[in-house]
Amino acid sequence: MNAIKHTALGLGLLLLASSAWALSSDPDQPVEIQADFAEMDDQAGTTNYIGNVVVTQGSIRMTGDRLRATFDDNRQLEDVFVDGRPAYFRQTPDGGKEDIEGQALQVEYHAKKNQLILIKEAQLKQGERLFEGYRINYDTARSIITGRGDPLPAAGKKTDGKPPGRIKVIIPPKTKPAP
Repeated sequence: MNAIKHTALGLGLLLLASSAWALSSDPDQPVEIQADFAEMDDQAGTTNYIGNVVVTQGSIRMTGDRLRATFDDNRQLEDVFVDGRPAYFRQTPDGGKEDIEGQALQVEYHAKKNQLILIKEAQLKQGERLFEGYRINYDTARSIITGRGDPLPAAGKKTDGKPPGRIKVIIPPKTKPAP
């Protein structure tokens, strides 16, 4: 039972890592994890969830096909890896702002480095604001987003009409207040 509590706590820390985005009440909410299969290896410090993985805490929701979390010897969260078609997350920020949404084929969270990484077909958006590319890194401590476009395709590989090696950013104009 201790392993389950530590796993839930660790995943809660994952979800809270980008608290600058989340509702301030999210940390006070319980973490709920659902999957078709779960395996916990207390000695190795890993947990695996497979099949229709859904993690929620307050306004935060993450989904994927597989989730793997690793912990150090003190049972502190180190890394979380989520795979999906795509893996998805959503958070509601304070102040009535639009939800933050992200998706990618792979999502990584490195707790000790305060890094959220979206890999392959990555997309991060809030309302009409969009950041899209092959890889998006988000530094949760400093609120810095960086991105990289698709790597150059292998010879003969289709590019679906998109130029390789490019990142796409859409920043809509500020709406003017009504007179």
